[in-house]
Amino acid sequence: MKKFKLFRISSFQKIIIGFALLILIGSLLLTLPIASRSGEKTPFVDALFTATSTACVTGLVVQDTATYWSGFGQAVIITLIQIGGLGVITMMLLAYMLTGKKIGLAQRSTMQDSISAHQVGGIVRYTRFILLVTAIIELTGAVLLSITFCSEFGVGRGIWYSFFHSISAFCNAGFDLMGIKGPFSSLTSYVSHPFVTLVVCLLIICGSLGFLTWQDIKAHKLSFRRYSFQSKVVILFTAILIILPAVYFFFIDFAGLDLKTRTLASLFQSVTLRTAGFNTVDINAMNDVSKLIMMGVMLVGGAPGSTAGGMKITTLAVILSASISVFKRRDSAQMFKRRIDDSTVRHALAILSLYLFLFLTSGFVISLVESLPLIDCLFETASAVATVGITVGITTSLSTLSRLILIMLMFFGRVGGLTLIYATLSGTRNTSSKLPVEKIIVG
Repeated sequence: MKKFKLFRISSFQKIIIGFALLILIGSLLLTLPIASRSGEKTPFVDALFTATSTACVTGLVVQDTATYWSGFGQAVIITLIQIGGLGVITMMLLAYMLTGKKIGLAQRSTMQDSISAHQVGGIVRYTRFILLVTAIIELTGAVLLSITFCSEFGVGRGIWYSFFHSISAFCNAGFDLMGIKGPFSSLTSYVSHPFVTLVVCLLIICGSLGFLTWQDIKAHKLSFRRYSFQSKVVILFTAILIILPAVYFFFIDFAGLDLKTRTLASLFQSVTLRTAGFNTVDINAMNDVSKLIMMGVMLVGGAPGSTAGGMKITTLAVILSASISVFKRRDSAQMFKRRIDDSTVRHALAILSLYLFLFLTSGFVISLVESLPLIDCLFETASAVATVGITVGITTSLSTLSRLILIMLMFFGRVGGLTLIYATLSGTRNTSSKLPVEKIIVG
């Protein structure tokens, strides 16, 4: 019995193993000659980077998606995006449902950890809700985008492009097929196109809100006061982190554009920081202060249990609330007339520390290895660890070592820092004994 327990795999370990296997399978498929347009075998490091970026819904690329990968390769990429966006465990439960297999407590518990659900009860029903919402939003997005894409690219290619970009946007992946207009051009050709810009923005926001928020919206419609505490926090801070950067970009970066284009460009660059990874303007044309603002917003990311990455918007809310409570000399953090538990504050601070350490350390290392400007390297590492995918254009020129660093950051960012730590320390146990208290002066 003891030997059996030694080999028990925790929920967090299952999540990590699941994503690792998904990336490995994707890498092997992308190395096949059929996956590239040239018919040549893709180097494993390039395939691994692409598979990690897709499964971790990041968007950083070393090869242009439209011009390098064949139809088969693009199909592998969008499949990895869909699985990675919803989560490996969610897709596993879907397979159980389709085959009629019984879903046990272990699978339900793993699903709870995977999607950040509050409880195990009702997890299968909640999984069905996730799949239904995803299907409705992605299908709606594809239909709307097809209005423009079918007229521009023809019916066959237009439908394919519509579904590809709808899935990529909702899953906050940032992969695009617009390289046919210019390598690595993303959506820059649509900077002044209000319909495409707004549809993609809505898809990104829908994916970043999280399915718990969508459950509240379904249950209570527009009655905000009846939403759960988490949904209120997510919606409030999402609005703040979209509006404030957009206003800043409008007045500082895009003053040379006409009013319509300026408004659309400002809004899109702010929304895509939810960790979507598309861009409609040249990021290098933006000033360093704007890049620093973008790094900060990228690191925050979207909501827990969403398709977005980052350290999560609720983490920022908790840390700000805790800071305000210190300034006001309150005993605990408070928001919306509710008290936030001290353990939640500790978790938030631990997550922030992990993200800052990895983001800064990796940026320093890449800058030293590649002899590139530090701000560009930090932008790239922020984009990787927050699974955003926006780039200043240095990814394709990086050495194998730097690419491996970005691969590790993307993997960390998708599975989550605490998931990795809990998976590593799953064998440790809490003890009821406590050490003596000692005081230390801070600040």
